[in-house]
Amino acid sequence: MESRPSPSSTTQVAKSAGSVGVAVFCSRILGLIREQVLAVMFGAGFAMDAFVVAFRIPNLLRDLFAEGALSTAFVTVFTDYDQNKGRAATWRLANNVLLALTLLLGLITLLGLFFSEEIIRIMAPDFGKVPGKIALTQLLTNIMFPFLVLISVAAVIMGILNTRGVFFVPAMASTFFNVGSIVGGVGFAWLAPSFGQPPIVGMAMGTLIGGFLQMAIQMPSLKRAGFEWRPNLNLGDEGLRRIMILMIPAVIGLSATQINVFINTNFAARCAEGSVSWLNYAFRLMQFPIGMFGVAISIAALPVISRQAAQGDTQGLKATYVSSLVMAFLLTVPASFGLAFLAQPIIRLIFEHGRFNAADTVHTAEALAFYAVGLFAYSSVKITVPVFYALKDTKYPVLASFLAVAANILIVSQTLDIFQHRAIALSTSVTMIFNFVFLSAVLYRKVGGYDLAYLVRSLLKITLASLAMGALAYYFYRGLGEFWGRQNLISQAATLIIVIAVAVPFYFTVIRLLGIREFGEVLDKLKGKLLKTPPVSD
Repeated sequence: MESRPSPSSTTQVAKSAGSVGVAVFCSRILGLIREQVLAVMFGAGFAMDAFVVAFRIPNLLRDLFAEGALSTAFVTVFTDYDQNKGRAATWRLANNVLLALTLLLGLITLLGLFFSEEIIRIMAPDFGKVPGKIALTQLLTNIMFPFLVLISVAAVIMGILNTRGVFFVPAMASTFFNVGSIVGGVGFAWLAPSFGQPPIVGMAMGTLIGGFLQMAIQMPSLKRAGFEWRPNLNLGDEGLRRIMILMIPAVIGLSATQINVFINTNFAARCAEGSVSWLNYAFRLMQFPIGMFGVAISIAALPVISRQAAQGDTQGLKATYVSSLVMAFLLTVPASFGLAFLAQPIIRLIFEHGRFNAADTVHTAEALAFYAVGLFAYSSVKITVPVFYALKDTKYPVLASFLAVAANILIVSQTLDIFQHRAIALSTSVTMIFNFVFLSAVLYRKVGGYDLAYLVRSLLKITLASLAMGALAYYFYRGLGEFWGRQNLISQAATLIIVIAVAVPFYFTVIRLLGIREFGEVLDKLKGKLLKTPPVSD
């Protein structure tokens, strides 16, 4: 029997996702400002390429831990302890995990510092063709590698607080990362030349400051949740073993994007100088809707799904999964069309200042349009994979990852010479769509079916509404541009604001007429927040 999304699970996820979404929105806005600062100060070229690769090395591991394997595995086991083992055992597990994690990642960081040059030469071998580029990348890597420890501890704290029903503060923590990166980075960039260092070194220092702030800002909430720091290292602990057992395959199962990022960095380094930067700026813009919608819904759904799995409530789990996917489709599909149709004006407004020129805008927009194709799949995979781990099944996400990586290598290697950096963006999207379709099909069989007809109908309706919205936005923007003639910064911003102000209500009006259930749930929560602001749990 097929399960339909239940109002209770939909409402619970929508409410939590709303709180997370507001916090993530603040973080993503500051994240865009951080990218603007980098674009203005360094543009797309020698220094920025080196910074992107240097940050990508610890950040690749961060993504696996902070938004992937560790977070998923820890929340699954921690929820089970909280439901079945009692308070003392639950907090003992948290202390054990925090200490073991810090020691393990400290060791990984030391190894990373020691082998940083070798890692860079594997990741971006063509950097060696440009004098000084490997040396600068290595210096930046060594400065930023300890970021891995700080941000992964912050991820465990976030998992604890999410399980205790606190979502807003952990989601806001990344805002403080961006504040530290911007303020600290610009400050140190200004000081760096006085010490004989290039300004980009200051931005690396800012990254460390931001990582520390992201961890520290959650500490008061953790204490209020009942946590007390009692150093406890027991490598044979049952809960720690369960987390590690889930994490090992989860690192692979959730890492299709990150493995492809590593491979694609290698490919991008073979293209024209600036390609690494163009792809990075485009993908950062992609992270805005992914974080706002996909990650927010995934964070909100994970404790619900973990609890339903622990209680054996398969019907509830299926309903929550379907409802979460539809909510993600509602928000990510129109975002895809919006980014694709308005790629150039968005990038021109945000980045085309200082050292970032018109050619950089064109090349970054090309990458963004191709990345946008797979936006809905990025968010959907973030929702789908944790369901497998809640059900204690890790083999299929692992298989999907291997298949996606193989497909990515095949597609890029065959198209790179023709499409250059655009081939990398397109291949990333295609492989992510494949990953989602494969996993959702396997999950359908595994749980005895879910309401696939409702899911497909909703996706088709959302796609049609989004296509209409995208076409409206594109032609309306062109019309306004021709009416106003040559545009300065203010008129560019005004044009985009007007276009979005028309396109978004148009989309939601069409969606409402099409009668998608989750839209009503999300709208009710937004109305509730506007009419009555409840106290925020922290």
